[in-house]
Amino acid sequence: MQETILGAIRRVSDAMKSMKNEGLDEIYPIGLIDIHLWEWPQGVGLYGMYQYYQETKDAATLQFLKDWYDARIREGLPEKNVNTCSPLLTLISLCELTGNEEYIRICDEWSRWIMDRENGLIRTGDNAFQHMITGDPNDGQILIDTLFMTVLFLAKAGVYFKRPEYVEEAKKQFLIHIKYLYDRHTGLFFHGWDFNGRHNYGAVRWGRGNGWYTCGIVDFLDMVELEDGIKQYLLDTMRSQVQALAALQAENGMWHTVLDDPTSYVETSCTAAFGYGILKGVRKGYLPQEYLPVGRKALQAVMDRIDANGVVQEVSYGTPVGNDAQFYKDIPISPMTYGQALTLLILMEGLRCANPSA
Repeated sequence: MQETILGAIRRVSDAMKSMKNEGLDEIYPIGLIDIHLWEWPQGVGLYGMYQYYQETKDAATLQFLKDWYDARIREGLPEKNVNTCSPLLTLISLCELTGNEEYIRICDEWSRWIMDRENGLIRTGDNAFQHMITGDPNDGQILIDTLFMTVLFLAKAGVYFKRPEYVEEAKKQFLIHIKYLYDRHTGLFFHGWDFNGRHNYGAVRWGRGNGWYTCGIVDFLDMVELEDGIKQYLLDTMRSQVQALAALQAENGMWHTVLDDPTSYVETSCTAAFGYGILKGVRKGYLPQEYLPVGRKALQAVMDRIDANGVVQEVSYGTPVGNDAQFYKDIPISPMTYGQALTLLILMEGLRCANPSA
């Protein structure tokens, strides 16, 4: 099993390094597929690739990462917003590893921008980070995605730069997003909340959005020290979510893109995110052992969707918040860098499960 997983890891990683748009008509101001662009899908992809490097110490992967950042810096970085913060999560790890002064300068500048309440990242109700993106400030909107795209970086920057106020802000953002996005009736998360209209848009329990919490929270706990009360609150929320997810897992190990709508298509990136969070949660003692088969079933389902070239199939394209379930069901399917990255994460966690001494 270990050799099978290692082979899949190598194929998925190699495929991500050359990912490009093969003809999908993209609707956003900046491409979400081509790996050589600075946006949130690529940021998630780089994060998965760095985890791969950490696990294997593969020199070619580290060189790819450094070359990627150096090329984007030469080109000039895009406007600052929630989603363009995503690549910084890996860049700050490279700061730790290399001490590169330009990397450090960028992470310092962008983390200060996040914290600047006058001229930085827009705040909305309860001082939550507004989900401002390239080309759209999304007035009054918060999304569950923000926790992974921006808040994880801010937490890590707080530790790296020894600025505890950053860590405190990251903790607060987790709590605010839970307050407005957690659905206490189901244990799942809604995709978004609008402070202007005071509603959860279509109140849709979307797969990948929920996945950002499941995989993000287990990594957040690795980054920062938390008071026991906050830690247990975050974990209790995850446990309730995982309990609900276990009941909704399809027979083939996948989850549907609208989690509680079995007429929606099954989707690989959310399945990988859930499986990673569940397997790591069990390994770290955050979740009971009874959820280990759920995570393993997800691992097998994701592996079944890696083609011979290492490209992960059945991944939904970038998805803004929608006003009904049909909106999510109509999102097209396309290979995406975050599909590759989340697959890498579950594969590596599967490797750790297959080799407990690792």
